[in-house]
Amino acid sequence: MGVCDAIEQYAPVGKPEAMTTPHLPKVAGIDSPPGQVPPPASTTASAPEIPPASHHARETPAVPAAAPGAVIQDRLAGWVSDLTTLHELTERLARTAALDDALHELLRAGAALVGARRGLVVLEPADGLGPDTTVGLGLTRPDLGHIETVPRSATSHGRILDGCATGPEARADLLAEDSLDPRHREVAARLGYAASYALPLATEEAGRLGAAVWLYDEPAEPAERMRHLVGLYARYATEHLARLIELERTRAWSRTLADELLPPRLPRVPGVQLAARHSTGPRGGGDWYDALPLPEGALGLAVGSVTGSGASAVAAMGRLRASLRAYAVMEGEDPVAVLSDLELLLRLTEPARSATALFAYCEPDQRRIVLAGAGHSPPLLVGARRTEFAETTLSAPLGMLACWEAPSVDISPEPGETVLLYTDGLLRRTGESMDRAFARLHAAAASVPRPDRDDPGAIADHVLHAVLAGGFDADDSDEDVVLLAARFE
Repeated sequence: MGVCDAIEQYAPVGKPEAMTTPHLPKVAGIDSPPGQVPPPASTTASAPEIPPASHHARETPAVPAAAPGAVIQDRLAGWVSDLTTLHELTERLARTAALDDALHELLRAGAALVGARRGLVVLEPADGLGPDTTVGLGLTRPDLGHIETVPRSATSHGRILDGCATGPEARADLLAEDSLDPRHREVAARLGYAASYALPLATEEAGRLGAAVWLYDEPAEPAERMRHLVGLYARYATEHLARLIELERTRAWSRTLADELLPPRLPRVPGVQLAARHSTGPRGGGDWYDALPLPEGALGLAVGSVTGSGASAVAAMGRLRASLRAYAVMEGEDPVAVLSDLELLLRLTEPARSATALFAYCEPDQRRIVLAGAGHSPPLLVGARRTEFAETTLSAPLGMLACWEAPSVDISPEPGETVLLYTDGLLRRTGESMDRAFARLHAAAASVPRPDRDDPGAIADHVLHAVLAGGFDADDSDEDVVLLAARFE
């Protein structure tokens, strides 16, 4: 619903309805926080009253009534003001691209429209597919926890979620209700709210998505004009939330699929300790890693990245990883042959896609590694006496050349040294140029505390924390991250 829909539905009313409340001295409405769009102006203005004439008083000229045209203009001005407010609020909501941001914006805008200071929205789609979450405005996490201890049937939003209420519900004086649940009374008194106004969040196509409720510090309820405006806003907001929920489900499905296509556990091979860290971006990408035991006590390590994102990239990543495992079992001692076979497969089956890959054939008992890379970043050696990138030959990514082949290189880790294999997503997520990102990665590895150097998992965690200022699982980055650590004894 846009502003045009609001114009069609919002008809001017005769006399403005004042905020109704059981206690006349109290009003529903709290000044909006700085920076928040203020509640809309009144849609009408009453004409001044004419005092009755008195037989004992000197005749005075009657106060002329306001001209009909002035009243209509005032009504139209208030109408335009309300629609302008709705437009500004819906524009701000439309700019939100994340579900959590949209829920917070819904609460802030609704609070401005109904004159409340606090509220919460409970997202619980009726189809049971999630995501389920609760977001508060002016309520801390412990406050939300207290509210969740109230029986659902005793709360307005709980009745909406359970299908017992299908429309808005105003409770003007909670503490005056004789039938109020004792636990609800206790929580309301503890948190200091005395009234509530709840709205269902539902669409015809998606069904019920959740419920929003705003809390008043004093007994009060919003006037009819406020209810109408927040109802119009909620209709638009619910449609926006439905789109974001569908997007969030798709992204969650892609992340889950990508995680399931990666190794469920790392193998135990004598002479080497392994640790892996992986984070899939919100769109679901194609970064992957693998570690598989090979004949004669050898170990194959691989990392790679497929171009693109979403379901197609995840599927391509799964096919590429499965193929590499097969080639590694057959000719793993020759990493060049493994990647050459992978190049041929990619060109024949997916000519429009490219990928990077690095495969290392490890002999832990001899602390010897033979590796080859196709467009991939070089491994990083981390030890007590050195922290340096391994020198590997340059090659184009898989799928970029009609005939790919690059010589392999040998690496001999010292006892206690750890080899870090990673994807380019780790470097790109820093937001810096590649040269600066490599320097940041090197500095992070060199700064690993000495007690942590015996644990590849601790090394990986330290490097990730030092390189990624926004955190390993930052939601504001579309980049996948893979870090595979192998410590040789």
